[in-house]
Amino acid sequence: MVMGAPLEDARHLAQRYDKVRQEAEAQAIEVSRRQQKVREAPGNVDNSLKVEAAESKLLELKSNMSVLGKEAVAAMTAVESQQQRLTLQRLIAMIESERTFHQRVLQILDQLEGEMISERQRIEVSLSPTSVIESGTPPPSYEEANSIFNSNPVNGLTDSMGYFLAEVIQSYQAETNVELNLSVGDYVVVRKVSSNGWAEGECKGKAGWFPYGYIERRERVLASKIAEVF
Repeated sequence: MVMGAPLEDARHLAQRYDKVRQEAEAQAIEVSRRQQKVREAPGNVDNSLKVEAAESKLLELKSNMSVLGKEAVAAMTAVESQQQRLTLQRLIAMIESERTFHQRVLQILDQLEGEMISERQRIEVSLSPTSVIESGTPPPSYEEANSIFNSNPVNGLTDSMGYFLAEVIQSYQAETNVELNLSVGDYVVVRKVSSNGWAEGECKGKAGWFPYGYIERRERVLASKIAEVF
């Protein structure tokens, strides 16, 4: 809101204009009353002089009203212009504040994205196989694969000589030449489970590493399924 001299000047001029307008209205009534007396006594010189004096004062008041009206309008226009400038400045400040806020949010999001990418890369590195597939390890026979079900590996993990059969519950696409492609419903002979969450085994005549969480151990499997593995 506009404060200070411009607004006070406009208010003062408006008050003066209102006062002069009231005086002019009262003077117009006085002129009308004296004109009535002149009509009632046409030859009275004193009444005629008083009418002329009243009319002259009325004209002066009207002239003052005109001048004050113009000054008041100019003052209010100046106040309105100043108010518009202040409003514009306030809007610009608000927009600048919003822009700064969104820039800060964008910086935070960029930083968060960078941290997420770094964390994902760290997890991928930690989950990558630590050794290549042992070459020359023969796949187990049907009897060897099913006999492993009598063992009790801790937390579902086995050592390098503990074979068991598992069904793929989630497809996996190999990303390196030491990994194994898996499709849902495939059966895998698991030959090794490492502590970092990866398992090594054979499926459809191919061997490689894959995430251990993508498979589920099966207690009994038909011989036809064993044949599909090899």
